[in-house]
Amino acid sequence: MALKLEIDKAGLLRACKEIIETILFCLPNAYKGTVYRIGNPPELVAKQVTSGVIDEERKTISWGIPDKSRYAPPGKPWAEYRDEAGRLPEAMAWCVEKQKSWTAEDPQNDERSARVKQESDQAGFHHMEPVLISKDDLYLGNKADLQYPVNHKGEIIWQNSDYIVVDVIKIHFRPNTIKINSPETKVIQKLSRVLGTELLSQQFRQQSVEAMRQLAEDKQHSCNILADSIRNAITKSGLIFSLIKLELAYLREQWEGVLLQHSEKRNLKQEAVSALNKAISGMGKDSSNLGKDLIGAQNAFLETFLPPERGENWILMMIKEKWNLLLSEVPLADKQKEEIYHNIEALKNSLYLGKDPRILKDYATMPNSLKSRWVDLLYRDTDRLDFQYLEELIRILEDTGLDLPCQSKSRKTIFRIKSLTEIMEHLEKNTNDVLSHVLRPHYNGIISNVLTG
Repeated sequence: MALKLEIDKAGLLRACKEIIETILFCLPNAYKGTVYRIGNPPELVAKQVTSGVIDEERKTISWGIPDKSRYAPPGKPWAEYRDEAGRLPEAMAWCVEKQKSWTAEDPQNDERSARVKQESDQAGFHHMEPVLISKDDLYLGNKADLQYPVNHKGEIIWQNSDYIVVDVIKIHFRPNTIKINSPETKVIQKLSRVLGTELLSQQFRQQSVEAMRQLAEDKQHSCNILADSIRNAITKSGLIFSLIKLELAYLREQWEGVLLQHSEKRNLKQEAVSALNKAISGMGKDSSNLGKDLIGAQNAFLETFLPPERGENWILMMIKEKWNLLLSEVPLADKQKEEIYHNIEALKNSLYLGKDPRILKDYATMPNSLKSRWVDLLYRDTDRLDFQYLEELIRILEDTGLDLPCQSKSRKTIFRIKSLTEIMEHLEKNTNDVLSHVLRPHYNGIISNVLTG
């Protein structure tokens, strides 16, 4: 079975232009953006979808694909741009194979800019970011017999990864204004996740519509089988809910970054994790595999922005209980143990910084009423799809007083997820109507009525 992500051209172009617009208008030193579609494995044909250049006044973006582009349609297959002996390495190959970004902060000495310099005697400052989609989300857990590409050594890539690369975003910057791991690269990385969510939403909707069309055309026996498959897909509400939780976590990250920018507690989480990791390293071989698991969990916590109550449960299960087990196997002095548990408590405290009344009081950039509404929504622990909650969230994200870095894009993403949820509920209702009629002895055309109603 081949991996496939099928999206209509209009929807793909619209999503790619929105991402480029957002990046170019948000990052003042960025002047050009391009999105490349990475085709289905194992061919992985890299092809430009669109490219935009912003004018000097930063008001208008010109769109088009250069005729001389090596990735202009019909694009280049994986075998022609992957790393090979005797071939100049390309950043595209790195992004696709490693599923990691590439930043050309020094183009003249950048090994993956050599081909560009050879062809045009110029190599620009740029950042390239792969757009990743979870295999589980895309194929709803059905990953058996997937066809993976291979590198020039014949080694299979992506086999042990949870993701596939569906696009690559390339952003050009003015000279000497982009660095590896700079805030600009993190913004692009976050927006690449938004693009992945958008493509996944379009894919899911398109699959549902196509399946409903097929259901209307098949005979009774086929309808029974396909209707069951559609119902299983539509009722995967956990997928939609996971998208909502991902966006809420991203909003908490934005908010805490702004709120704690000048707070003495802004590095509380990082310092606690660093101290815990250092304590494990100090145990040497005695910490064994459990120590490695703990370090992995503690580092993962740095990228986790859960509601406080849920976050405490996460810390308890993933960190504290493992520390209890490790300390039962590796004896330490009471003072060392006390320091370890103190740092675990600091991790718990970091979960509440975004709603800490003392920190909020010192943050005078926004009105208190807006601040109170926003914090209540952002840190509410919700465990179900709530349309009223999403509507409140969308409304408050329209308020310019909030002033978050990617506020507008987050609002659009949540709005689209809400719309997708409504579509799924509508499709589920229609599917139930279809099933109640199609399984009767006499098929009377009810499916067509449902689809066109």
